[in-house]
Amino acid sequence: MTFLLNLAQRLTWLLGALALVATLLPLLRQTAWWVRVFDFPRLQIVAVLALSLAGALLLPPLPGPWQAVFAGALAVAVGYQARRVWPYTPLHRKQVADAARLPDDDDHHLSLLVTNVLMYNRDPARILGHIRLRQPDVVLAVETDAWWLAQLQSLEQTYPYTCHAPLPNTYGMLVFSRLPLRQAEIRYLLEADIPSFHGQALLRCGLPVNLHFLHPRPPAPGEAKSSVRRDAELLVVGRAIEHHDGPTVVAGDLNDVAWSHTSELFRRLSRLLDPRIGRGLLPTFHANFRLLRWPLDHVFHSAHFRLQHLERLTYMGSDHFPIFIRLSYEPEGWREQAAALEVLDAEDRLETRVKVKEGLADAHQKNA
Repeated sequence: MTFLLNLAQRLTWLLGALALVATLLPLLRQTAWWVRVFDFPRLQIVAVLALSLAGALLLPPLPGPWQAVFAGALAVAVGYQARRVWPYTPLHRKQVADAARLPDDDDHHLSLLVTNVLMYNRDPARILGHIRLRQPDVVLAVETDAWWLAQLQSLEQTYPYTCHAPLPNTYGMLVFSRLPLRQAEIRYLLEADIPSFHGQALLRCGLPVNLHFLHPRPPAPGEAKSSVRRDAELLVVGRAIEHHDGPTVVAGDLNDVAWSHTSELFRRLSRLLDPRIGRGLLPTFHANFRLLRWPLDHVFHSAHFRLQHLERLTYMGSDHFPIFIRLSYEPEGWREQAAALEVLDAEDRLETRVKVKEGLADAHQKNA
């Protein structure tokens, strides 16, 4: 019994110490991938912290004050991590109000299906089935190469407005739309091989909606040593959005979680809302590992819209789940919803300038 108690105590201290380090590292605001990676599994870190705290409280205490100090540190870390994740639970107030318009008011609705297909996935039938069932106005498919374009090209019969950039590097992007697209173009904002889509979709009532679709490179081994370019791409788009007041949607696999510092800075800068807040995490990655999931695929939108429907769709052969959203254009709610946004301050603007400058310099060095 003594052996088992000692083993339990050591495991408690080991797991708790690792979880405390994982909590502290992201506070450094360093861009190295091995630091930024701990932005992602906050829910999992909370679970380890809570388990360690239970062990520290229930197991026989060690001599001296260290057990109490350890338990106190774990309790503070649990509170901090839970506070970061709490807005993305149904317990929090919804940032985006439920739609007041009737669901059949197609003239003022915009529906969007966002999917990272996994370039090496060779099962297009499932995502085509999702598209046929949901009938979205716009389809965004990323990680799409020429093979995926050939498989999805039949959509052009009912989605005649397109803008494509198929690539063999897992960063290809395909856009299919039932709604007329105007000023639609593929841009390479930072890197010569990372496309993004920018343009407008005309709702059936004739209203133009600004669309920005992104899939920046993640901070990860084999991809990028730091988050500098990913952060800069988000903030470049955020600065562009800041200077216009029209209805706007930003969507895609952003390779960042909604509760990260950069995502929050992007939302303050762009004045966009997150429909997940107050509704649930809707984790989209990793589809194959139930205990290791977090929300990487996003749809942010301006306060001109309320939410008709938001759903994480079922498995389709990729490591990401697709997201389907239906937005209702209701500008009368703009002031109420915009009031929920945090105010951008001088420190935010300085940080944005620094991050964009560093990202552009890093991308220029890579592209050279």
